[in-house]
Amino acid sequence: MSDRLAGMAILAVSLVYLWAAGGYEAGFGDPLGPAAFPRIIGIPAAVISILLIIWPGRDPQWAGGRRLIRQIAALATLIGYALLLEPLGFVPSTFLAVGGLALLMGARLVPALLTAATIAPALYILFDRVMGLPLPLLGPLIT
Repeated sequence: MSDRLAGMAILAVSLVYLWAAGGYEAGFGDPLGPAAFPRIIGIPAAVISILLIIWPGRDPQWAGGRRLIRQIAALATLIGYALLLEPLGFVPSTFLAVGGLALLMGARLVPALLTAATIAPALYILFDRVMGLPLPLLGPLIT
């Protein structure tokens, strides 16, 4: 039953996500439009959640103890990332999110920081410079 409940929750979130993506507009010449990426995420999420509702697992075991705390911390990190993206900018908020998630997955401090320091600017270059998707580099004033 818990798989079906999770499937229904994911389906609801993906449908709201798809609905919200339909209203995205961009002032630059993106041939696919700004809703393409959210649809690439939302449609498979909806399909997979429907499959989870139709064919749930046999006896799912919910996480408890430390695993549950780590999952809640990962969710809080992703929510924090979304909230800090605009005020801090892409690179600092991505650095914090990648570093935090790496630590939650068991990475040592120095490798986690090196990974975050590599991935954050690399993703900025990929999205902003290569793909032409404008991102705030270091907050709203520096793009």
